[in-house]
Amino acid sequence: MERRPLSRRLIRISTVLAVVAIAVASYVAYGKRHGLPDVAPGAHVPAGVRIRVEVLNASTVRGLARRATMFLRDRGFDVVENGSAPSAERRDSTLVLDRTHHAEWAALAARAMGGARVESRPDTLRDVDLTVLVGAAWRPPAEPFYP
Repeated sequence: MERRPLSRRLIRISTVLAVVAIAVASYVAYGKRHGLPDVAPGAHVPAGVRIRVEVLNASTVRGLARRATMFLRDRGFDVVENGSAPSAERRDSTLVLDRTHHAEWAALAARAMGGARVESRPDTLRDVDLTVLVGAAWRPPAEPFYP
């Protein structure tokens, strides 16, 4: 079996890495040009804070609440419930509802979800701090949930 010289392998590896870097840069530039929201990598719940969240799929996209639940749990949110929103709540964009007058927590969740809108709708009958209505336009990040 003939062995290729080390320089050829290094050239191939560096070529592949360059192509990947160009593809990633193009993807980021495309998102910025078209106004796609960035997922905030620093939007994590601070240590020692428990934010109870209800995640509801407010779209017709199957499995969106489950994916948003995993996404928010990875960022430290305590998702205690998930499911489907009533058909009257169907929406394209994601909405975070502040249930317990913690605007900073709602803003943190909105930032984590890529810039969702926040509304204050207190509800003492619910055992959650926030309700996240996941809209049809929300997409989970390309990164793996559990690396």
